[in-house]
Amino acid sequence: MEQSIKEAKRPPYGILAVLMIGAFIAFLNNTLLNIALPSIMVELDVDASTVQWLTTGFMLVNGIMIPTTAFLIQKYSVRRLFLVAMSLFTIGTLIAGVAHAFPVLLTARMVQASGTAIMMPLLMNVMLVSFPIEKRGAAMGIFGLILMAAPAIGPTLSGWIIEHYDWRMLFHFVTPIAITVLLIGFFLLKDKKEKVNIHLDLISLLLSSVGFGGLLYGFSSAGSKGWDSPQVYGTITIGVISLIIFILRQSKLERPMLNFTIFKYPMFALSSAITMVVNMAMFSGMLLIPIYVQTIRGISPLDAGLMMLPGALAMALMSPVTGRLFDKFGGRILAIVGLTILVITTYMFSQLELDTPYTYLMVLHGVRMFGMSMVMMPVSTNGLNQLPTRFYPHGTAMNNTLNQVSGAIGTALLVTVMSTRTETHAAQIAEDAMKQATAAATPPTEAAIAEMKQQIAMKAMLEGINDAFLVATFIAAVALIMAFFIKRAKPAQDPVEAQKQS
Repeated sequence: MEQSIKEAKRPPYGILAVLMIGAFIAFLNNTLLNIALPSIMVELDVDASTVQWLTTGFMLVNGIMIPTTAFLIQKYSVRRLFLVAMSLFTIGTLIAGVAHAFPVLLTARMVQASGTAIMMPLLMNVMLVSFPIEKRGAAMGIFGLILMAAPAIGPTLSGWIIEHYDWRMLFHFVTPIAITVLLIGFFLLKDKKEKVNIHLDLISLLLSSVGFGGLLYGFSSAGSKGWDSPQVYGTITIGVISLIIFILRQSKLERPMLNFTIFKYPMFALSSAITMVVNMAMFSGMLLIPIYVQTIRGISPLDAGLMMLPGALAMALMSPVTGRLFDKFGGRILAIVGLTILVITTYMFSQLELDTPYTYLMVLHGVRMFGMSMVMMPVSTNGLNQLPTRFYPHGTAMNNTLNQVSGAIGTALLVTVMSTRTETHAAQIAEDAMKQATAAATPPTEAAIAEMKQQIAMKAMLEGINDAFLVATFIAAVALIMAFFIKRAKPAQDPVEAQKQS
């Protein structure tokens, strides 16, 4: 596939358009679900720690599936992989739309995730081999604009649907679009691939699944079960051991499933580290802002979605701009400016009050997303630019895998900080309230005590959220320090090609 694209006179815009529409639908579906979680909890009678598996389970399957995509991209044609990915996503969406029990809905989400896991690395790889390095930033910018449009409209659209219809309508809305995209791909995608004689190493697949799956499951469970739970530290330990064995095995295989030698290219290694750290910080906003807005402030799902709309739009509209700026100036200056904005705005979110104005939250979130738009795509593209062409499938697979792992770790860490600090603050505030009540001349009434308990719970949760944002500020600051070491990457010489030429 890479060779046929290289030989073409111009990039395969038809293939790219079909892939981008498919990726857009997958992204949109994921962002639609976040605001629907409270409604699903009520109807299917599950608690918060259970319903979060609709998101965590999705990430878990992605984390297990994505490492295999480097092999799949080398083995099969774009057409074949796209049709399989879109079919899985469509089947999952159909099942989710008729689910009347939580296990069925969770299974449907995991089927969806297996399709999405193939789609994103496939699209990234086609983008990398379709454009020369000097035009790659602009191309990635357009790619970012299309994909960022999904989280821009997702929360608002979801809020409107939830207020007017059943949550299943979210899946019914996506189903006909997914079927249409699948049919378009079936008729329009015509690329062929020469038969490649490579085989998937089943032991590597098993080690990868246990390794990444164990890490994701362990960190995702920490928020509800606590870090001292054997289920948490046990699965993390098994995951780490499996990953060490997996990495050692890859270094000995002639055709590794996931090639870890790509980390010897310094700009790729640095970009991977920065994007992992930024992912952890980014999840603070995606996770904590909706909790603050809906739980503490009591703002409706539609208004919560509208509040986050300007930030998502800013990120989407800036994507092609940052792409062109990247082509002109490189990733270093963009990353430093963007991460400086991210650190400042994340710190400002750690100073929330019970009555922080709605407009202030909207503007601050918008500025934060503006800063984020300067970081993710330029840093990732700069790292991938240093890799020789044959390593592109491994680079995109590695990036997507690390994004899932860092996202899960960031979510778990911040949920744990919020939960533990909320309990600590609740105990302290309750103790102070008891001292005041004891000192008062008349004892408080039952109604006053009930109101006091509610105020203590709200104030404690607010302080817990602020503490989690403060931790996220320090995480973002680590990424800012690393950004100063970014250099403009040029394609490194492939040692295999060099040996052939000599």
